[in-house]
Amino acid sequence: MNAERGSVTAMTDAGRLAALAETGLSAGADAGMDRFARLVAEVLGVPVALVSLVESARQVFPGMVGLAEPWATSRQTPLTHSLCRHVVTGREPLVVTDAREDPCTRDSPAVPDLDVIAYAGMPLVGEEGHVLGSLCAIDTKPRQWTDGELGVLQDLAAACGAELRLRSVSRQREQARASEAAARAEADESARRYRTALDHSQLLLRAADALANTTVLAEVRRQVQNLVHSDLDPAYVGLVVVEDGEYLRRLIEENADGPIGHLNGAYRITDAWPTAHAVRENRTVHVDGIADLESHYGPAAVEAFAVLGLRCAVAVPLPGTVAPLGALVLGWDRPHTIDVVERAVLTSLAGYTARAVERAQFVENRVDAARQMQEAMLTDLPDVPGLEMAALYRPAAADDLVGGDWYDAYPLPAPEGAATPADRRALAVSIGDITGHDMKAASLMGQVRSMLRQADLDHAGTGPGRAVTAFERVNTHLRIGVSGTLVHAHLRPCPPSEAGIWELTWTNAGHPPPLLVAPDGTVHRLDRHDILVFPGMGEQRRTEHRRRLPPGSLLLLYTDGLVERPGTDMDAATDLAGRVLAAHRSRPLPRLLDELADQVAGSSPADDIALLALRIPAR
Repeated sequence: MNAERGSVTAMTDAGRLAALAETGLSAGADAGMDRFARLVAEVLGVPVALVSLVESARQVFPGMVGLAEPWATSRQTPLTHSLCRHVVTGREPLVVTDAREDPCTRDSPAVPDLDVIAYAGMPLVGEEGHVLGSLCAIDTKPRQWTDGELGVLQDLAAACGAELRLRSVSRQREQARASEAAARAEADESARRYRTALDHSQLLLRAADALANTTVLAEVRRQVQNLVHSDLDPAYVGLVVVEDGEYLRRLIEENADGPIGHLNGAYRITDAWPTAHAVRENRTVHVDGIADLESHYGPAAVEAFAVLGLRCAVAVPLPGTVAPLGALVLGWDRPHTIDVVERAVLTSLAGYTARAVERAQFVENRVDAARQMQEAMLTDLPDVPGLEMAALYRPAAADDLVGGDWYDAYPLPAPEGAATPADRRALAVSIGDITGHDMKAASLMGQVRSMLRQADLDHAGTGPGRAVTAFERVNTHLRIGVSGTLVHAHLRPCPPSEAGIWELTWTNAGHPPPLLVAPDGTVHRLDRHDILVFPGMGEQRRTEHRRRLPPGSLLLLYTDGLVERPGTDMDAATDLAGRVLAAHRSRPLPRLLDELADQVAGSSPADDIALLALRIPAR
């Protein structure tokens, strides 16, 4: 009875229900939440995935994949059918291998009615730390969830929770608009107070709009600077963020911060700075002049004040879930009094800024780790006599994207008993694009490269199609989940009687066609291909194609980031790439690849680009 009373209390907690209402989500489809459900279904390979929000008397599914009728239409169930309510009451993940045997779930009507057998649910944390529901993966048969699967589900739940908190901020923005309308209605009370209230309300509206989608820390600081300069007119605007729980790092804009740019860029949270006090004590700190600064803070802070020419300043902590994330700093070169209204505005602005900082840090940490891993996997090219090679990798211009584009080149093992000089110069080259723009895509890319290398080693003397087939068999039977496109090729020099000629054998799994420039400058698309790599399509028969490459031939393998971008015909872009190759085919390959990427993809590519060029020197 006590457990039931605790469960009811958690379901009906006023703070939790208010935070749930702030999201604006209920028993209706939401495009953003449906995307999270699709991600869970695709990444974990489950038939059912839900973004489940638990109300006081029901659970609703704004995000849903795979649920049967009538639940799919109504997007809700009573709490009697909810395993997600255990996540809410327990405030921790719930992982069940077989719900029919687990004491917590075996009596739930969800087992027979919704066919819930295996269940993994991660808490969705909203404003004020309330657990609003769960992001859950459901299987219709018993399943042992791996640590990797649960880690991915937890990461997706963290991102989904951040989106829910952002929805709450957006609704608060609408409330700010309502406050603006109320301020307009009371304009006759006082013209000066009206203008001040309107200015502050518009500042917060602009802040909600400007900071809602920022995912880069430098952009957060730039947006805050632009917001406050016109309304509060400070001489200096700064932003410091907490790192490793011990340090504060000042966000610096190159060529815009003057002498302060390299003065105490990082310092300990225990140091005698106003910002450190604001973070450490979680309160707004005012500095009223140099005398106040000299009395309460250290010489470094006094020096910074003098360099900036400030007379007064305020440091406002950026609220985090557990502790402040940093501090917002505004300084004036004249006396400035902060009244109650302005203090409230700064506190609200710090709240918007904190959410933007939290989101940017999450994105930057994930993307940095993925890009470091991705670039570490792109190995150096081997030195092969009689062949020139160069590669180029350019990440997408967007800072929040990381992809699965890759290239590879390595010597092929000689067939047993056939180690001729030509065999020792045989080479495997590959290029591919794994589906997705996240850490998983980058990690799968590394596995594909390793599996293709292993397949070539294990099947020495066979063609590239055999290696791709072996990789796909592993992909299917071990349920690795790789999907995407690739070209895998073998290059072998011809016998001495055909000196200088190489034979190219390749197989294409749904990838953009390689481009071959003949010695006379003619461009050929090697456009014969099979279907793409997809584990759900079973084993495919990979066909091989051959072409003899005389001296002076130039071969380009590339990913679709080179030729595919919004508003541009892909065939036209591929033709342009061929013309650029032909026009500059005699240039050094690294310069040629730079020229190709600049002219075809432009300076800000929307997707990652990987290029691999091979040239057989002219006699």
